Amino acid sequence: MRAIRVTELSGPESVQVVEIDEPAAEGGVVVDVYAAGVAFPDALLTRGLYQYKPELPFTLGAEVAGVVRSAPEGAAVKAGDRVVGLTLIAGAMAETAVLTPERAFPLPDNVSFEAGAGLLFNDLTVYFALTERGRLAKGESVLVHGAAGGIGTSTLRLAPALGASRVIAVVSTEDKAEVARAAGATDVVLVDGFKDAVAELTSGKGVDIVMDPVGGDRFTDSLRSLAPGGRLLVVGFTGGEIPTVKVNRLLLNNIDVVGVGWGAWTMTHPGALAQEWDGLAALLTSGQLAVPQPEVYPFEEAAAAVASLENRTAKGKVVVRVRD
Repeated sequence: MRAIRVTELSGPESVQVVEIDEPAAEGGVVVDVYAAGVAFPDALLTRGLYQYKPELPFTLGAEVAGVVRSAPEGAAVKAGDRVVGLTLIAGAMAETAVLTPERAFPLPDNVSFEAGAGLLFNDLTVYFALTERGRLAKGESVLVHGAAGGIGTSTLRLAPALGASRVIAVVSTEDKAEVARAAGATDVVLVDGFKDAVAELTSGKGVDIVMDPVGGDRFTDSLRSLAPGGRLLVVGFTGGEIPTVKVNRLLLNNIDVVGVGWGAWTMTHPGALAQEWDGLAALLTSGQLAVPQPEVYPFEEAAAAVASLENRTAKGKVVVRVRD
């Protein structure tokens, strides 16, 4: 089968399309892959900078969408089913992938393979962040940084479906502002001066939740943008710098800084992943949640797809089409 392989840790340019043997089924769900998601950890993996360090060479990708070829007895899916699923960090960007039964889920009929491959990491992270960690209540407001990226566009789609009355997008360019508006932003502000813009938009009250996958030097102004009782959700650090917080700010304004480690949570809470998927799938099937429209790259251009995450040129979720 064809696979996207990392052969040396020199960045996305080291990614190659090669022929390798199919993985052994070993009691798993064997999937003929139609599309695979691309995520920020993939870029880190190509440089050996992710906490998980697979032995070289390895196949990139953790998100798959395709058709089940075979499944063990007792699995929630069967041969012929359209599915989405998660590998354990690597192995998704290939013509065939093997999933553990608890990480394979039926794909709603109204969701394409490309859109399905773009759902898992981002939408499940955001669903977990807003419901479990952020305690989003109906009518609250949400601000999201990096709003034109994968986590950002997922937040713009999901927050209203989960009850938010207002979603403010923070972007770096006017071009990305259009992406944010298309994803459902109520308001869009540029990152330079966003604190003052948010104060003006909210008449000085601030927002109830800040979703931050970026980190860096905007962190303090994010805290200042929270309403009393507000929550800042720490999702990641695509900006490179891990910020620090002076905890007196939390005390004086009765605000929270909340870590969102979705992957770690699923590892320590059996059944959480299936529960989150069921909630997300119900929103998609009912039409309450818009189906994402990812950027789709041909299989042969996987290196460029991964590079777009590293250099932050990606607009929304990025997906590689494996087969038509």
